[in-house]
Parts: sequence; structure tokens; C-alpha cells
Amino acid sequence: MEQSKRILGLTGDGDDGWGVFYRARALKDAGVPVIELTIGEHDIRTHPSILDAMHSAALAGHTGYASVPGTAKLRDAVASRIETRTGVSTTRNNITITPGGQSALYAAHTATLNPGDIGLICDPYYATYPGTVRGAGGRVVAVPCHPENGFQPQRADLEQAAIGAKTLLVNTPNNPTGAVYSAKTLEMIAEVAQAHDLWVISDEVYDTQIWDGSHLSLRALTGMQDRTLVVGSMSKSHAMTGSRVGWICGPEPVVANLINLSTHTTYGVPGYIQDAAHFALDQGQALEDEVAHPFARRRQIALDVLKGQNLIKSAPPQGAMYMMLDIRATGLSGTDFANALLDAEQIAVMPGESFGTSAAGHVRVAMTVADDAFELALKKLISFAAHQAQSA
Repeated sequence: MEQSKRILGLTGDGDDGWGVFYRARALKDAGVPVIELTIGEHDIRTHPSILDAMHSAALAGHTGYASVPGTAKLRDAVASRIETRTGVSTTRNNITITPGGQSALYAAHTATLNPGDIGLICDPYYATYPGTVRGAGGRVVAVPCHPENGFQPQRADLEQAAIGAKTLLVNTPNNPTGAVYSAKTLEMIAEVAQAHDLWVISDEVYDTQIWDGSHLSLRALTGMQDRTLVVGSMSKSHAMTGSRVGWICGPEPVVANLINLSTHTTYGVPGYIQDAAHFALDQGQALEDEVAHPFARRRQIALDVLKGQNLIKSAPPQGAMYMMLDIRATGLSGTDFANALLDAEQIAVMPGESFGTSAAGHVRVAMTVADDAFELALKKLISFAAHQAQSA
């Protein structure tokens, strides 16, 4: 029996650079003290008060089928949060709750792509983006975002890629680069999207992690409200990665069809988890700041460590929990550097090549371990890079 071409073609050949991550996990399982700077998983866990709310909701009986679009009070809370942050009128009818941001990305592309349509993604990209577009039946075209431009897309590149395309997936603050798209960049994206009649899917899951500049939602720009689907999540803002609570905010007719899609796929998110998410949002900015603060602190640690040398370069991360390090002076690719660093120093980082071609010769560092371990790992990484450069 043959499997579908769609499922077999979700990812390309090879491991997409994730071999380093799998090797690091195998070493840790074997008892090797590896410092993992690989994936975006908080080193703190979900706040106990959120877990208490989840537990109370479950004990109170909210364990049956929940409303597929999401509970009214959670949709209202998400809508209120978005309206307050963006100034764009938003109601529960603009919101559907999803099992995490990844489910929202897939649903948004399913809603906007026909089989064979071109879906644009910005390169470097989060590792699941190509498979998400392919899974929805689309053809992936990458828009290069080069390090010399701060990993921000340029009009000429986007205009060229947009010819004949149907969707554009944008992520700011950005994983993997830490870039926060400027107002000028976002206005350019809006102009190109309207000129080429593109749906824009705006992944804004890191909107609470801004270290330099400010976050601007594409949906808030003139002419974009009716062609933008915003993806949000509790994962990064509230350290609720395993709870799987996300959302899509978009035009009412699209949201109505997305609810229909959920009825035929996920059938919603457990009610007691939605109640916990509502409780978490109700705690306001203070809790979000508490979750975000360690990454701001570690960003400064990284900048201080990097200041003492000129071999490894990095555009200071403006947001999110990652930074890209340019290791091209070592003469190694990102993949070779990451594998060699793991072998020599038991430090795991992600090759830039894992996220497309524009970050080749880079490695991504996740700022997700304790401050002292993070600082030690960076110092060892720099020392290792210096040794590699001398040997080249």
C-alpha cells in the first residue's frame, strides 16, 4: 500500500541539521553532562498558580468536550489582549483557540492555500515552516533574509518571490535569529502583500519578548486587517509549552471556517487547560514580564561575553530567546562547527543551516539554561572557535 505524497513529502532528505540535537540528547541519556543550547524550552516551568487553576478546573468537572472554537471567556480574553496591544478592534468572533501555535500555523495555511499554491516563508525560518506549508498542500518558496541586513527581508527579494504566490508567513520577533522587524520592514511587507494580493500569516508567539525596539503587529497596518491571520500562543509568554494553547486571530468569515476545520481535526482544546490559560492571561503584564526576564538578562550576559573578542560576530538579538552567532571565521560550516563543539566541549547548539540557507556559517544559541551555565558555555564556545580558526 502506498502512503500519500503529501505525508511522505513533509520534510526533505536528511535530518535538516537536527542530528546535533539528537546526538546531544543521546549523550545526556548516557550520563554525559551536556549543556543544551538547542531548543526554545524555558528552564523555568509553568507558574504554580496556573497549575493550581488547571487542577481546580479539572476537579470542578471541566474535563468533557470543550467548545470547539474555544471557551467564550478565553476567546474574549485573547481578543481583549490583542485589541489592547494593537489598537485594532477585536472580538471573540475574530478568535479561534487551537492546540498550540503549531496547530494554528497549519490551520491558517489550510485556510488560505489551495493544492499547488505557493506559500512564502522568510529564510532563516523556524524548522517546521516548510513542512507546514507542504502539509497544507502548498509549494514552499523561501525569501532570503541575509545577516548583513540584520536578517530582515528586503523589498527586491520579497517582490521577486511574491510573483504568483498566495501566502506569506512572517515571524517577528524571529526564531531563529532574534530579529524584530522594524516598522519600515513591516510597512514594506504590507505594501507588497497588498500589491500581490497575498494572505499574510503573522507568527507573533514571541511578542512579549522584546529587548530592543518595539513589536508591531502586521494586522494593525492600513489595509492589512482583512488579509492577515495572526498566530499567538501561551507557550512562550507564559511558559506553557506543554499545555498546547494557541489561537488564530483573523477576519470573521475565515475564523468561522477555521472553527469548522477544528471540528474535523482537533475538536478543540481541553476545557480545564483553557480555564488555566484564561487565569494566566488574567494575571496581566506582571506574569509575562516574570517569564520573559531571564532571557533579557542572559542576552546582556551574552553581549558582555562577546564584547571581549572579535572572532565571533553577532547582531544583538532584539527579541525572543535566541541569538545567531557568525562562526564563518573558523572556516567551518554551522553543522560542522556544532558537531565538533559537541564532541570537544559537550555544548550543544543548532547549526544555522537547520533553518535555511541564509544563516549558513552560523549557529543558533538558545538562552535557556541558568545564567552561570550559559556564560560558561559561551566562553567555552568562543575559546573553541579561536582554536578552530588558528588551525584553519
